Amino acid sequence: MAHDMPTALNLPQVDPLPEATQKYFDVCQDKLGMIPNVLRAYAFDVEKLNAFTAMYNDLMLSDSALTKLEREMIAVAVSSHNKCYYCLVAHGAAVRQLSGNPALGEALVMNYKVAPIDARQMAMLDYALKLTRESASVVEADREVLRAHGFSDRDIWDIASVTGFFNMTNRVASGTDMRPNPEYHAQAR
Repeated sequence: MAHDMPTALNLPQVDPLPEATQKYFDVCQDKLGMIPNVLRAYAFDVEKLNAFTAMYNDLMLSDSALTKLEREMIAVAVSSHNKCYYCLVAHGAAVRQLSGNPALGEALVMNYKVAPIDARQMAMLDYALKLTRESASVVEADREVLRAHGFSDRDIWDIASVTGFFNMTNRVASGTDMRPNPEYHAQAR
């Protein structure tokens, strides 16, 4: 893979980018100090990039009773099961940053069962991993466990949606050999 390409695929970025896309990339550069390679990877097709970013922003950044940290925890636990290098590096950095706890990020990357999290968060991740491993086996009793831990039906929708999104993105990232930006490795340590 050429080191200047975000994936192993020869899909060059649209040049020039549409003005709105360039502004979005500029905001990423200003806020994050980089343009995440996942965005660069999708930039060969601006409509696909817009669809990806709209879904990501809705699931990960919009209003939800799930905290941003909890959504990142789901991303990391799912990505750990799927062994998605890109997402483990990028979202492991987000967990470290949002939690202020580098050990939490590392534990979730390796095995969420050893992470220092509360019973509610453990139930959330257990559900996300069952949905990841064997989605057809999820039954009402699994949702009842979440409700018993204080999750609403809307929260269960959000857990399932974040889980589904990362199962999809893990497969795209692995299938294209998407590489994380080197900057992620040093963040929030």
